[in-house]
Amino acid sequence: MQNLDSTFAALADSTRRAILMRLAKGDSTVMELAKPFKMSQPAISRHLKVLEEAGLISTTIRAQERPRRLETAPLKKAIDWIEKYRQMWEKRYQILDGLLEELQTIQTKGDQQK
Repeated sequence: MQNLDSTFAALADSTRRAILMRLAKGDSTVMELAKPFKMSQPAISRHLKVLEEAGLISTTIRAQERPRRLETAPLKKAIDWIEKYRQMWEKRYQILDGLLEELQTIQTKGDQQK
């Protein structure tokens, strides 16, 4: 559960989600990632650290650059967890729908007998 906690904590920030969206298009350096934001490079670096600690990104070394890369495994785990609960609630809603239909049928029959 710890991995999920750090994944969801990292995803809770809109800047970090925007960074992940950018990295989904391909690897980027800190400078490239900082361009669209009105933030300093150290502020972006702090966001990158949170993402890296959550396992959502990794750093590669290419000559003088250290581009960041999106890692999808933690996102897959989060999706799987969410899907499990979505399915559970879907089943519960189906049961509730059935009960409501049954009650409506009973009420309609009662109204017709009056």
